[in-house]
Amino acid sequence: MRILHTSDWHLGQHFMGKTRQAEHQAFCAWLIEQVREHAVDAVLIAGDIFDTGAPPSYAREQYNRFIVELRGTGCELVVLGGNHDSVAMLGESKTLLAQLGTRVIPGVCEQLDEQLLVLHRRDGSPGAILCGIPFIRPRDVLLSQAGQSSQDKQQSLQQAIQQHYQDLYALAEAKRAELGGDLPIIATGHLTTVGASASDSVREIYVGSLEAFPTSAFPPAAYIALGHIHRPQKVGGLEHIRYCGSPIALSFDEAKQQKEVLLVELDSNGLRQITALPVPRFQPLLSLRGSLKELDGQIKQAAEQGSVELPVWLEVLVGTDDYLNDLQLRIAALCDGLPVEVLRIRRERGNASASLQGQAKETLDELSVDDVFAQRLSHESFDEREQARMLALYQQVVSELREGDV
Repeated sequence: MRILHTSDWHLGQHFMGKTRQAEHQAFCAWLIEQVREHAVDAVLIAGDIFDTGAPPSYAREQYNRFIVELRGTGCELVVLGGNHDSVAMLGESKTLLAQLGTRVIPGVCEQLDEQLLVLHRRDGSPGAILCGIPFIRPRDVLLSQAGQSSQDKQQSLQQAIQQHYQDLYALAEAKRAELGGDLPIIATGHLTTVGASASDSVREIYVGSLEAFPTSAFPPAAYIALGHIHRPQKVGGLEHIRYCGSPIALSFDEAKQQKEVLLVELDSNGLRQITALPVPRFQPLLSLRGSLKELDGQIKQAAEQGSVELPVWLEVLVGTDDYLNDLQLRIAALCDGLPVEVLRIRRERGNASASLQGQAKETLDELSVDDVFAQRLSHESFDEREQARMLALYQQVVSELREGDV
């Protein structure tokens, strides 16, 4: 059984005024080629197929076109909902897409066995059993109790998610026995695990509730396909628990990462082999750092990766303590005539940061919601205990808002 594990496409992402439509289209075409070349039996998308709960029409069209084109390869597709996805929006086409060989699990189902799927080989025979677990919202598995501390809520949520995995895995074992007893069991997930290395574009999804899920709480599945973290990695050094990462760089701090999808081979004995398939870079994206003199050479070097049709997108971090009110004009002069486009200019604070902090010109697109709150909180004369209380209240509000984003 050959499975292709991918996640975090974020179709429809609007990146500092730029659309990612062309990149996503190129990636989808490349992925179809990989499915054919490697005779993949099933593709798993482990959450965040879309960037928002109300994606633009072109993003929905890309999603539908990919499903139609994948069907022509004879490969099955399973789509799991992520924290960026709308349960209602993904679910509205679920029945229709099932006719095209695509099974969608937008959120936790009322009947647990609806999340248990049998994956088939290309000849139609059963090849694996899937515990299809999407992003789990606290209200899906937990009843709120009055008087619980933040730590109590974390522990309760962790136990509830662990129980959800164990219950579904027990159903999978029963299904395996029913089908002959030699099929590998696979699980999915869209969450942060203990020790996972994230990036700037990853939104913390259990703010105030559950920061990270321990690997020891997963069931003994042959392979666990995870989404949410954009950096490809093993979890806790374990070969069979993997984040495949996002297929394109979704923030400048991901620019140097080699993006990949994972080709997972299984048989009756379990996991046989995992092969990382490197995703081509469809849009040059670089973060440059240095003094203006150093940046001159770096920008010229970066321009070698671009063209008139496809300029390099740049983030420029100016590493100097000199306050220059014409910084944008100076950077523009360095880029003049080159196939580069500066999307963001930031000033790195050095030794003079204390005196310059109030002068730094940061724009809202450089700050996350958490950054804005933290900066606002820092201007108040609260003691440490009061600051901690205010932060906890803020996290609770944000958590409740995100839980309600379906």
